Amino acid sequence: MSKPSVYGFTQEQLIEWLLPHGHKKFRAQQVWDWLYRKRVTTFAEMTDVNSACLALLEEHYAISTLEEHTKQVSADGTVKFLFRLSDGNLIETVLMRHKFGLSVCVTTQVGCNIGCSFCASGLLAKSRDLTSGEITEQIMKVQLYLDAAGQGERVSHIVVMGIGEPFDNYKHMSDFINTVKDHKGLAIGPRHITVSTSGLAGKIREFADSDLNTNLAVSLHAPNDELRTRIMKINKAIPIAKLMDAIDYYLEKTNRRITLEYILLKDVNDKVEHALELAELVGDRRDLVNVNLIPYNPVDEHSQYQRSTPEAIDAFYDVMKKQNVSCSVRLEHGADIDAACGQLRSKQIRKEA
Repeated sequence: MSKPSVYGFTQEQLIEWLLPHGHKKFRAQQVWDWLYRKRVTTFAEMTDVNSACLALLEEHYAISTLEEHTKQVSADGTVKFLFRLSDGNLIETVLMRHKFGLSVCVTTQVGCNIGCSFCASGLLAKSRDLTSGEITEQIMKVQLYLDAAGQGERVSHIVVMGIGEPFDNYKHMSDFINTVKDHKGLAIGPRHITVSTSGLAGKIREFADSDLNTNLAVSLHAPNDELRTRIMKINKAIPIAKLMDAIDYYLEKTNRRITLEYILLKDVNDKVEHALELAELVGDRRDLVNVNLIPYNPVDEHSQYQRSTPEAIDAFYDVMKKQNVSCSVRLEHGADIDAACGQLRSKQIRKEA
């Protein structure tokens, strides 16, 4: 049986695990520094950690549990990694270059049960959650890739928007965030981390009550229940009114801006009347809501959907602005390397089948 990832510990959890084994707090801090500041890839490289502690760690944990299966580099600098987990499953991680820094999109589950009708990630049902170590290791693999390039670059932002529903893997996602934002480790500020959910209302409330303090994005994609239920089956269980109640709780509790993600599907949800309905739904939340319009990335298995025309995208955006709703259009990254989340993995699985 394969060993779990040592990256699965938060620093406090590592301290708590080592203490009963006779190792003091400073040992955990040494190990933490070697993992996240010096970024070693073997326990043997931790030269100032005593041999008994290293032997204990090596017996129970591994530093590397992800194997790079495929890597694609886009003309715009986007890098898409396909990693093989220790159980043979494949996951995707994407490095994106922005003016504000380097952002990594991480995966939280193998497959997805949300089943959005336009999404490549949901083509395979969820088989399991990723551990916090497997999520954190995605960041470490990307950072090691950057380290090897020798340009002194570092991951500055994280979006938890890869395969899976992060709030359906809440505990491991939370541990991951606490690990990467630790100021003695990677020190990625919580305002540089965004978690995206399809709208699990109860978890939005729990997230609001937590001390994670990261940004929140909610995949809305339709302004009314009839349309949202048609393209997102989760809306049957959590209709828009229930979702907006949870969003209101989050806004009141945190006073932090929230992003409503809205993927534009040609002749489905991209008309002026949909934009007006969306603006009405945002209503008096305008000061704390930004609508992020997402041009659709076509997926072979979902041929019923096409990308909205540039004219339709512009018209939708104009309505938002005229209704005084903060709005942006997501910039594309890696259009030449299967940019839509889940495409690389599903194509690889078909190839190996």
